Amino acid sequence: MSGRAPYGLIAVTCAVIMVVLGVLVSGEGLAGPDEIAVKWVERAFGPDTDLLRLLVLPTEAYVLIPVAAIAVALCLSGRRRLEAVLIVVGPLIAILANTWVLKPLFDRWKNTYLAYPSGHTVALVAVLTVLVLLARPGVATAVIAVVGAVVLGSVTIGMIGLGYHYLTDVVGGTLFAVAVVCATWALLTWAARRRAPAPSDG
Repeated sequence: MSGRAPYGLIAVTCAVIMVVLGVLVSGEGLAGPDEIAVKWVERAFGPDTDLLRLLVLPTEAYVLIPVAAIAVALCLSGRRRLEAVLIVVGPLIAILANTWVLKPLFDRWKNTYLAYPSGHTVALVAVLTVLVLLARPGVATAVIAVVGAVVLGSVTIGMIGLGYHYLTDVVGGTLFAVAVVCATWALLTWAARRRAPAPSDG
């Protein structure tokens, strides 16, 4: 994984789209795409809450924390300390900022709680984004990205079907998680390059 890839640009782009979407749905209930998604999930899955709960399982802390811990251990064993820091700091910043800043700021309610961006999604996508960034370029990256997309799609269906979130909450959470992880990596690699000793002329 190269710190010189355009992670900063990706972060800014995702953040801007997330803010625009948040402004559009701020304080609102169902938006047009949300209503379409709800109707489709209801037709396709009906009241099968057992299946829907199974689909949202990857967002739970007892799933994500062990995955992150294993990734940290692998990075430390390979002396990839900067990557280990990213695994911990990236998702943590995303989760805390979403909970304490973005949700109150956008003030979109679902039942009795703030919904935009989706906290479930932020946690999941932050970890998935870290795994994609850490994977070796090529097959490993492609496999993790595809599996992650399938997991995210399944989680989205589960959260809509259970009434946890609107579709646009999930989209906003995805954008924010990617933005934070990419921005964190860009800053970490920039700081590492600043600390690196200058090459000798001798």
